[in-house]
Amino acid sequence: MTERTLTSFSLRGKVTGSTLIIYLALIGVLLIGWVLVAVDGGNFLTLETVVGIQQRSAALGIVAVGQTLAILVGSLDLSVAYLISLTSLVAAEIMAGQDGGILPAIAAVIAVSALIGLVNGLVITRLHVHAFIATLGVSLIIKGVVDHLYDGPSGSVPESFQRLGYDRLGPVPVSALLWAAVAVAAWFLLRRTRLGYRIYAVGGDEEVARLSGVRTGRVIVATHVLCSICAGIAGLLLAGRLGAGAPTVGTDGGYDLESIAAVVLGGTALAGGKGGVPGTVGGVLLLAVLDSVFNQLEVNAFFKDVVRGVVIVAAVAVYARRTVRRRSR
Repeated sequence: MTERTLTSFSLRGKVTGSTLIIYLALIGVLLIGWVLVAVDGGNFLTLETVVGIQQRSAALGIVAVGQTLAILVGSLDLSVAYLISLTSLVAAEIMAGQDGGILPAIAAVIAVSALIGLVNGLVITRLHVHAFIATLGVSLIIKGVVDHLYDGPSGSVPESFQRLGYDRLGPVPVSALLWAAVAVAAWFLLRRTRLGYRIYAVGGDEEVARLSGVRTGRVIVATHVLCSICAGIAGLLLAGRLGAGAPTVGTDGGYDLESIAAVVLGGTALAGGKGGVPGTVGGVLLLAVLDSVFNQLEVNAFFKDVVRGVVIVAAVAVYARRTVRRRSR
């Protein structure tokens, strides 16, 4: 595939109207939340609230960035939640409360995550299993391993590593900086590298990309490896925040479906080939702001889920109508 052809595919990753919509919606939710909390006698836009939003969104944001890569190529990953739990346990057990175990733990988490991503990618490309079923099957395997080996929290994280979850530089938590670094790296990958152009090409039309010389199987495998590594990084962050590994930290947080929801809210098409990291960041922040508003208003869990579901469906409906109108012209 020529550089010119690859560049034409990369144009799909530019900031679009969908990205603008999610940030306008984010501003709208912030304003509505501020008014509702003020009417309730509280103060929404405080330093504590802003820091809390950043901390709550960091782990989900990291996972969602990886999920963006998988969805852009026309795939998805349902194994991230159980992988987060597994990597938090691996990290905490290797660290064993010792500073000297931090680097080996990080290396082990990256290795385990990359292996899981490789398995996901190979099952999809070599065995031709749909991504939904393939990653669901891998997630059940991970669940079985975790349930067999662990009954509860395990391992110990040294205080120096726990700073990753709680320290901050001024009003910006270190965890938010980690999320920002992952997001910028993924944005650079998509916009400035040959692999990024090929991700959009495969997601846009896999057969056309194959006929153009792209090794589509390798691209799909690469995105799943990167997606799993992002989940592993989130597992490290949550282990640092909890001070130990937990077999349910990933599933309790709902990081599989939440990450997909954030990506879709950000305007990335589930069919692949359209969207990008900026929209996903907006989607994650929107979900985090909604949670913060609900918590301050003490809204019950049932109503929270209903509103979040309505927001997601409405966003997808808006994007779908825009796409239909654009095609009809």
